[in-house]
Amino acid sequence: MGANDRINPGLHASVLDQLGVLITSGAFPSGHVLRIEQLEDRFGVSRSVIREAIRVLESMGLLSSRRRVGLTVAPRAGWNLFDPRVIRWRLDGADRHQLLLSLGELRRGVEPVAAALAARHATPEQCGVLTGAVMQMAVHGKAGDLEAYLAADIVFHRTLLRASGNEMLGALTDVVAEVLTARTHHHLMPAHPQPEAIRRHAEVAQAVQAGDPEAAERAMRDILEETARAMLTTPPKDTTGAVED
Repeated sequence: MGANDRINPGLHASVLDQLGVLITSGAFPSGHVLRIEQLEDRFGVSRSVIREAIRVLESMGLLSSRRRVGLTVAPRAGWNLFDPRVIRWRLDGADRHQLLLSLGELRRGVEPVAAALAARHATPEQCGVLTGAVMQMAVHGKAGDLEAYLAADIVFHRTLLRASGNEMLGALTDVVAEVLTARTHHHLMPAHPQPEAIRRHAEVAQAVQAGDPEAAERAMRDILEETARAMLTTPPKDTTGAVED
């Protein structure tokens, strides 16, 4: 590759994604030593592209530089498990089902609280966005347009977390978006999302707009508990399961 590799964001992103998947999948296990020259040959790119990818992976805790050893894959305990890219790479791996269950537990501990807080702090504009997102979910769900449904669903959950007024909860928006995206792209959603799931989202939006924290928390918990039940009854290798969010 030529000198333009260094300023080619698409090339950098591709190498980063491939390396990230190799590490998070265990193909490059903890303690595995990486050589820049070998990576150059493997991916057919310049050293500048490899070094930039390594820099990002080090910032995520996936790689570490060890004196007299070189660049090594770090133990999972040191990874930034909340980085959306790390989540995405892991969801592309064999432990997808278990990770989705773990992320589901995280969501059940976070989003009902965010919904209750949103009922206290959401602005009129945020209430309007929530309602509009539910309407879009209904339209696209009926049409079977899962990508458009996903986009509206992500808007709903992003807005809810931000409307909580808690910056820590708001910082989890990309984590939740990765979960929703993975379930759609790995065929864990039905061709036509269930009206019951959309109705529950509408109940959350209505409770937030009405300033009813208890109702908002209860409706959000109902959504996530149904998701958990569906995940537990969906075999890990099933690609036709109907899992709502």
